[in-house]
Amino acid sequence: MEAAFFDLDKTVIARASMAAYGPALHRAGYLSAPMALRAAWGQLLFRFFGADEKSMAQARQTALRLAAGWEQDSLQRFARTHLAEVIEPIVYDEALDLFAHHRAEGRLLVLVSASPVEIVAPLAEHLGVDEFIATTPETDADGRYTGEIEFYAQGPGKAEAIERLATNRDIDLDRSWAYSDSATDLPMLDAVGHPVAVNPDRELRRIAEVQGWLIREFENPVPLGDRVPIDRNWIVASALSLLVMVAFVTTVRRLGRRSSD
Repeated sequence: MEAAFFDLDKTVIARASMAAYGPALHRAGYLSAPMALRAAWGQLLFRFFGADEKSMAQARQTALRLAAGWEQDSLQRFARTHLAEVIEPIVYDEALDLFAHHRAEGRLLVLVSASPVEIVAPLAEHLGVDEFIATTPETDADGRYTGEIEFYAQGPGKAEAIERLATNRDIDLDRSWAYSDSATDLPMLDAVGHPVAVNPDRELRRIAEVQGWLIREFENPVPLGDRVPIDRNWIVASALSLLVMVAFVTTVRRLGRRSSD
């Protein structure tokens, strides 16, 4: 079996997924205004200058500290509810064309991302990919994030996860493809026989040119619903469920205050 492995940020979607969720997280009360501004600034630097191992590690530590104490179930519901708003408009049309091409060739489609599984899983589901690899945050017995991590899908971690998947699914990596925009994903690109640099940062572009790798430029974000049907009724139902839950909690709090007066 052959496979096609796709990085997520700036390869399948036009922005970093965590930064894309920043405004929605801020409106929901997860992020303060300064935190949201830092996320936007970090995305700007990443877009124009790329990211090295040190900056990626710093971003990871910041994200983990911010998430400590959050409920995993709440963030999962949040990510699914806001999928259409946040991710749908920024999916590259060229990436969807490649998905269709590799499906037609009988290859396994795998989404590979350093973003947390809570964000990657619903997108992988709606894109119809066969497998996904994502960062797995650690949670405590109450289902809250501890600020630590079980598995970090970045750099060598992506390559190791790909090799494990290849063993489990009998994938011939020498005949498989991988797509990424960042030099931090060199281990992932080196793991397959057909590496492709997509919208590469300066370091990856230099390496791809030296190695003779294919370089592709994706320029056309399109609404995902125009190409991949999204179950909007399910999304609306999730949103309504969330509103009902919020209304219930608010009512209970009000009643509690009245009874104490």
